[in-house]
Amino acid sequence: MTAPVFVVDAVPGAGNFLLDGPEGRHAVSVKRLREGEELVLVDGRGRWAACEVVAAEGKDQLTVRVAEVHEDPAEEPRITVVQALPKGDRGELAVETMTETGVDAIVPWAASRCITQWKGDRGLKALAKWRSTAREAGKQSRRTRFPEIADLMTSKQVAALLSEADFAAVLHEDRDHPSGALATADLPAKGSVVLVVGPEGGVSPEELAAFGAAGAKPYRLGRSVLRTSTAGTAATALVLGRTGRWS
Repeated sequence: MTAPVFVVDAVPGAGNFLLDGPEGRHAVSVKRLREGEELVLVDGRGRWAACEVVAAEGKDQLTVRVAEVHEDPAEEPRITVVQALPKGDRGELAVETMTETGVDAIVPWAASRCITQWKGDRGLKALAKWRSTAREAGKQSRRTRFPEIADLMTSKQVAALLSEADFAAVLHEDRDHPSGALATADLPAKGSVVLVVGPEGGVSPEELAAFGAAGAKPYRLGRSVLRTSTAGTAATALVLGRTGRWS
C-alpha cells in the first residue's frame, strides 16, 4: 500500500510542516496517522513531497517532516475528454473513473441532445461538484497532477478546441459505422489528443459535421455500445496504453 496523499495549496520545502484544516482532520481523525508513518503532500499540479509524521495534535493538526520535494512533468500526449452532460449523478461517475484512469483534462459539453442542462446556480454547483470529484479521485488514485475541469462549453467552443488538437476523435456508438477503430488510429506520441463523448441520444448530425470540419473524425471503440459515463474512461485507457503512457 502506497502512502496516503493530502492536498495543500503549495508544497513546502524541507523541514517541519503543519498540516491542518480539512486535510489535517482527515489525516488525524479518519486515517489516524501517527508518529513515524509516511504520507505524501501534493499540490495537484505535479509538485509533491514525501513526508514522515512527527506528531499528531488534537483532531485536526499533524506535524510532518518534509524530506525531499519533487516535481513530475506533464505527460505526453495530453489527453482531454469532452464529456457531454450525462443524466443524474453519472457525470460525477465519469469524472471519477476518468481521473483514476489518468485523463489530463475534462471538458463538460452542452450537446444539443443532452437531457441535463446546466443553467444559473444549478450549473455552477454541478461544475463545482465535478471539480471536487476530480480532486478527491486524484487523491485516492495517488496522482500528483489532477485533471483540469474546464468551464461548460458549447458545440461551437468544442469545435474550436478540436481544431487545435494534434489528434481529435468523436466516439461513435454505431458499431457498423464506416469509421475506423480507435484501437488502430494513428496516434501522436506528443502534443494533444481530444476525445469527444456524446450524450445518451448521440451526437447530432449537425454537431458531427461541425466537428468533422474542425478535423475530428468519428471512431468506434468496439462492438458493444458503452454508456456516455463509461466511454471516456475506456477511450482514455486505450490511448494511454497505445501511446506508451501505461508502459
